[in-house]
Amino acid sequence: MTAEIPVIDIHGHDEDQIAKEVSIACKEIGFFYLEGHGIPEILIENVLSASKKLFDLPLEEKLALQDKELTRGYTPMEEETLDPANQPLRGDTKEGFYLGRDIAKTDKLYNPSKLSGPNTWPTTDLCPSWIDADCKDWKDIMNEYFDAILKLGLRVIGYLALALDLPENYFNDSFSVPMAALRLLHYSSEPSAPDKGLFACGAHSDYGMITLLLTDDSPGLQIFTKENTWMDVPPRKGAFIVNLGDMLERWTNGMFRSTIHRVVTPQNQSISASDRYSIPFFLEPNFDTVVECLEICCRNPQTGERIPPKYPPTTSGQHLLEKYSQTHADFSPKY
Repeated sequence: MTAEIPVIDIHGHDEDQIAKEVSIACKEIGFFYLEGHGIPEILIENVLSASKKLFDLPLEEKLALQDKELTRGYTPMEEETLDPANQPLRGDTKEGFYLGRDIAKTDKLYNPSKLSGPNTWPTTDLCPSWIDADCKDWKDIMNEYFDAILKLGLRVIGYLALALDLPENYFNDSFSVPMAALRLLHYSSEPSAPDKGLFACGAHSDYGMITLLLTDDSPGLQIFTKENTWMDVPPRKGAFIVNLGDMLERWTNGMFRSTIHRVVTPQNQSISASDRYSIPFFLEPNFDTVVECLEICCRNPQTGERIPPKYPPTTSGQHLLEKYSQTHADFSPKY
């Protein structure tokens, strides 16, 4: 029997119990719904509406918002190919918009080679369809949501540490200047055709530590289970979908699962159905953080015998740069 996606409520619950539930979810399936997170419903509604408003802009205005060096701003439809081996003809049938930690060029942390720099914000010069108030309101909503989801993400990192029987603040030093990316996504209503290599989002595992996904009420997300089958992950109102990334799997020597997932637009979607919108938030360690097997995950818990690491050491930044280069046609990093 295929396991269901666990639901974990973090509001007012005992931390030991939360850690136990997180541990089970991370070991068994690598995905869980997160409830009781405290982010206001009005903010969630506002950020989804603002995302749709941006994608409704004319294409030429969206293209003016590209930043290929920092992978910020707009990414066109089919620019990303997350499963190149099985998508030989076309990329993902989605367009996106990336926002990161907004680091001014005058800031000491500004460093394009480490993907640290300013966001590309809509302005009336770049997007004449909007007035100044539109641009300001849009930026304010995105900044408010970014701050809220970053705070929540760091809280989840603490639960992950507890789930590994480590102190809650164990990862704090590795997330003192985290790489964090908010990605607005718009999936077209074109039905997917897996047998022909056409996907809304190709099969992949996420690259970093954790992802907190906000989605509208449209279906499509699927995960690849231990039983080697694709299982739907339906939207759950009021909850975020949390999944683990490759870096956490490396750190835990495979104990915590970075699960392969994809998005498939249903073939029987009605003509009147709206396109799908989702907003994943990717939270990664500091750029120079060394990611290697945690000592606690390199020991047999029963015998204490050392278990060889399954993965060689890497750094958070190098791992991400390699992955972006493999999957983004328009990525032009500055080394």
